[in-house]
Amino acid sequence: MNVWWRTLLTLMRARVQYRRRGPIPPDAVGRIRLRTLPTDIDLLGHMNNGRYASLFDLGRFDLLTRTGIWQTMNERGWYGVVASETVSFRKSLQLWQRFTVESRIIGHDDKAVFQMHRAVVKGEVYAEMILRVRFLRKSGGIVPLEELFEALHRPDTLAPLPKWIEEWAAASALPSTRSEAPSIWP
Repeated sequence: MNVWWRTLLTLMRARVQYRRRGPIPPDAVGRIRLRTLPTDIDLLGHMNNGRYASLFDLGRFDLLTRTGIWQTMNERGWYGVVASETVSFRKSLQLWQRFTVESRIIGHDDKAVFQMHRAVVKGEVYAEMILRVRFLRKSGGIVPLEELFEALHRPDTLAPLPKWIEEWAAASALPSTRSEAPSIWP
């Protein structure tokens, strides 16, 4: 995480919104407005492809805070880790350009929750990222999704995942940490 000031501002704003308006539904679309800064730009003069993930983190923090998931995770000693991600780019974000990060929880499988983040300018998608997120305990072990949904006092009301996302998740998964994973190139 290399956008500390933006992170602090995002968390403060999200907490204020949560206190004033209460939690938003888990399937709501979260939106935060940002601007491309000089520290986001690469040698080609547009936003660096690696920066998108850091800025999409802000959308995730906002969404988790405003749904109440962040508070529950902290109370129970849980945290989320990205197990896999994929990004697609359509258009470049230029220096000083305003854009909105849209974030949404789009579903889950038996082990992970899937989120989608988009960089949007005037209603048009410039980039999109899909994440597979696992929830772990600080004391060790995985948080079963049933326990997560129960802790949130919400039923699992998320729509089923599209088949292509299930296939992507299976195809992109690395071996378990309990299995060997040698670096052998063909």
